[in-house]
Amino acid sequence: MSRFKYPVDTDQFQRIREDGKVYVDKTDMMYSLVNKYQYVFLARPRRFGKSLLCNTFKAYFQGKKELFEGLRVMDLEKEWKTYPVLHFTMSGLKNLKVSEAKSKLENFIADYERLYGRNTEEKTPGARFRGLIHRACEKTGERVVVILDEYDAPVMRLLYDPEQLEEMRMMLREFYQVLKDEGAYLKFVFITGVTKFSQMSIFSELNNLKQVSMFDEYSGLCGITQEELNTVLRPCVEEYAEGLGISVDDAYAVLKKNYDGYHFSENSQDVYAPYSLLNALNDRATRHYWFESGTSASLIEHLKHFPNFNPLDFDGVELSLEEFNVPCENASTPVPMLYQSGYLTIDYYNKEDDVYVLHFPNYEVRQGIVYSLTNYLMDISDWDRNATILAMARALKRGDLSSALTELRSYIATLPYDIITRKEWMAKKKKEAFYKLLMYVVFSLLNSKVDTEVKSVLGRADVVIKTKNDIYVLELKVDDTVENALSQIDSKGYAIPYEADGRTITKCGVTISSEARNIVHWRAVDNEGKVIDEQKYE
Repeated sequence: MSRFKYPVDTDQFQRIREDGKVYVDKTDMMYSLVNKYQYVFLARPRRFGKSLLCNTFKAYFQGKKELFEGLRVMDLEKEWKTYPVLHFTMSGLKNLKVSEAKSKLENFIADYERLYGRNTEEKTPGARFRGLIHRACEKTGERVVVILDEYDAPVMRLLYDPEQLEEMRMMLREFYQVLKDEGAYLKFVFITGVTKFSQMSIFSELNNLKQVSMFDEYSGLCGITQEELNTVLRPCVEEYAEGLGISVDDAYAVLKKNYDGYHFSENSQDVYAPYSLLNALNDRATRHYWFESGTSASLIEHLKHFPNFNPLDFDGVELSLEEFNVPCENASTPVPMLYQSGYLTIDYYNKEDDVYVLHFPNYEVRQGIVYSLTNYLMDISDWDRNATILAMARALKRGDLSSALTELRSYIATLPYDIITRKEWMAKKKKEAFYKLLMYVVFSLLNSKVDTEVKSVLGRADVVIKTKNDIYVLELKVDDTVENALSQIDSKGYAIPYEADGRTITKCGVTISSEARNIVHWRAVDNEGKVIDEQKYE
């Protein structure tokens, strides 16, 4: 059993502090926001600590000084005044009809009306919210703090239902409009969500809402930074390493590969997904916690509405800010949703060209996407995936490339004949795209068994596989020749980075026939170009 208590079952700041659970101090950034701005909006992916931050703000404005002992804010805050706090968790309105959502919102308001009173002439949620703010201010003598957590939850499921979406917008707009009108009564307003909606569609004329989601100084406000993992959480990593029977350095490498990689601004700190990281430390295990908590279904549902786009194509894509950080309801590609939901993140900012390079943040996310696509596109229920991947991995580990490719070919042969056309969004894509996607998925799945570096299938080495003794560089071609595949490996210098490695380098060209619907030819050569093995199928 771990000697540390991890907050894997709660997002309540008070409980975390009172129970002595692990808490990474962000209170100096919280204090900074409060003293710089009146209206703040922060977007972060799901399970990134937004609700914990909201609860921290709540405790701070309620003047619960004792909960902050030992934290950075104690050196900053001198007054510790108590303010009336109206905290609404809008995720409670998710998956409800508009009438149901309205009723539940009114129940939220009623909870606070028991404290501050109600005027029965106030009929709508907006009118009741306005009156509530006035009475709270008058009763306490202090301006009101409003916290809206997951503001976008009620509208997300309606994104592709225009009629219901507009009805929900109208109801929420009347409620949110109060925040603009009653600024004189408000001390601080903090709004969180996953996605970005246009201010006109949700917040009406709330044009003084400061969006800090891409500010460098707040890039580590949610999540756990590399620095925090190296310092505050180092004892936790040491215990994790002990539990797995590996070195501390190896433990850091495992955690980084699986859960690191998020960047939220031009010069962002390196940020780990906190839900996955803390669960891994708690369990002393490595699992896909974020995806297992329910993201796959929403990803697939979203992609259904963009039949001509493959999410794997966006790993390494260069885009302007206007192309990926836009309101989701206005997006013509899935990229804004993929970015804002945490499936893609900023790799780096190219200042010269004023573009951002986006990529999958880590192994957990990439594998989660791969598994989702496998299940959706390839009728994986008809395929013993694990057996095939295990057989390929074992063959590669013993240096038997021929057997590995034979296993791959056998798997492809089991795919239903109509699989390309049966799935709606694949029907419009070329056969080449399907087979390249298939190869990407298979070799990505293989990554859990052997060390593979699956790059983009659109211009870089398709697959690099590393075992104890060998490095395989594979280039895949559809309706082309192995000669051209091998020529591309040489002309592009795909094997050069591994020449000083010391392991045996094998270059392999693989061709697939869209007519035969399978691998028809492959040739493996050594680093000097001498043929090692070759198989051609009639």
